[in-house]
Amino acid sequence: MRPTAALSALLTAALAAATLTACGNGSGSSPNTIKVSYKQSTDNSVKVMDTYLAGIKKDFEKKYPGKKVEFVPIKAPDADYYTKLQQMLRSPRTAPDLVYEDTFLINSDITSGYLKPLDPYLAKWPDWSQFIDTAKAAAKGQDGKTYGVPDGTDTRGLWFDKRVFRKAGLPENWQPKNWADVLAAARTIKQKVPGVTPINVYTGKPAGERSTMQGFEMLLYGTGDGTSDPLYDSTTKKWITAGQGFRDSLRFVETVYKEKLGPDVSDALDPNYATTVNGELLPQGKLGIDLDGSWLPQEWLPGSGHEWPDWSKQLGLAAMPTEAGQAPGKVSMSGGWTWAIPAKAGNPDLAFDFVKTLQTEANARKWYIANSGISVRKDVAADPAYATAQPGIKFFTDLVSSTHYRPAYPAYPKVSTAIQEAMESVTTGDQSVEKAASGYDDTLKDVTGGQVVGK
Repeated sequence: MRPTAALSALLTAALAAATLTACGNGSGSSPNTIKVSYKQSTDNSVKVMDTYLAGIKKDFEKKYPGKKVEFVPIKAPDADYYTKLQQMLRSPRTAPDLVYEDTFLINSDITSGYLKPLDPYLAKWPDWSQFIDTAKAAAKGQDGKTYGVPDGTDTRGLWFDKRVFRKAGLPENWQPKNWADVLAAARTIKQKVPGVTPINVYTGKPAGERSTMQGFEMLLYGTGDGTSDPLYDSTTKKWITAGQGFRDSLRFVETVYKEKLGPDVSDALDPNYATTVNGELLPQGKLGIDLDGSWLPQEWLPGSGHEWPDWSKQLGLAAMPTEAGQAPGKVSMSGGWTWAIPAKAGNPDLAFDFVKTLQTEANARKWYIANSGISVRKDVAADPAYATAQPGIKFFTDLVSSTHYRPAYPAYPKVSTAIQEAMESVTTGDQSVEKAASGYDDTLKDVTGGQVVGK
């Protein structure tokens, strides 16, 4: 039955009211309230970010009477977080006032018009001079403007369990010289310590950028001489197709899973496997070697649900070696996150005031220590309270001298996905290294509009 004119009017009014209510949930709902979105851990017990931001909220609301902060956390694995965040950024109704952006994605969001340039704010902010140049560069668009304020960086290496190494007869001061040494240790663990996963290398699409950066790129960037980027040619401004180094990196991944040196494939392709690694396998002595990042200790702090106060006594740290031990002998990858203001934010000025509160020297130091981050502020890095805050900070900070940064151009997220697909195909055994590399080349040409070059 068709509604009458009166009923239609009532329905229209109701829909309008509903729309206004929805709009009221947008970032511009109140000139005195800012909405802040960030990635919340999928493991409810890890609340490092939540706890830190709650303290900043108190500082901010005390400093700016009458102003309020509302958090809009997104609880999701990395890949889902990026997708949900980009959906929110498309509309003024759903765009927060401030968002937590991974540096690998920021250029893609800049190109899409999702973010606001911050240069007018930064020019008036004295603390900006304390940030190191490489961190500033990670938040710049190709137009030369800056779209985010970095809140730290990270490096990556090999975590190994001394308890497992003792049982396997391996040295507790282990420092592998090349990939063969890493695989040899994993094979020894498999043979002598049953019930323990010898090595974890993140792989496949479910783990998203964790697979690309912690896994593949830690291999790939150790295959050359360290002087040129193996993914992107800055001279021709083209992406590099799969060469020998790319194939060697895939072969390493293939070896780990083909020889059952890594986790079961079903576990490796679980999007939440990192939670198992951090919260169970490492603390319980069930993983020999983990190719992972500098931030892991935040998982074991008091109140995390995985408290492990003596982790530094049980775990050793080693630099990831280059493929054949060639100079510089070790390799690391660095990334980090930034705070960015959406182009459609309702309260951008107030949002930047929140950023300034986040990034006072004292608050920045507190954050780096809490999340096991590496400082991008010169004043904090020089502070003994930061340098000696916990074991491992010096080791991972020293890796900055041999670290690499992803070519975070707009096409990178799609290139990263193509790498994950190639990794997954050799992990499952669905494709040979050669077929996976060939498939990568085809996808690379597609996602970059043919802007590729061989090597």
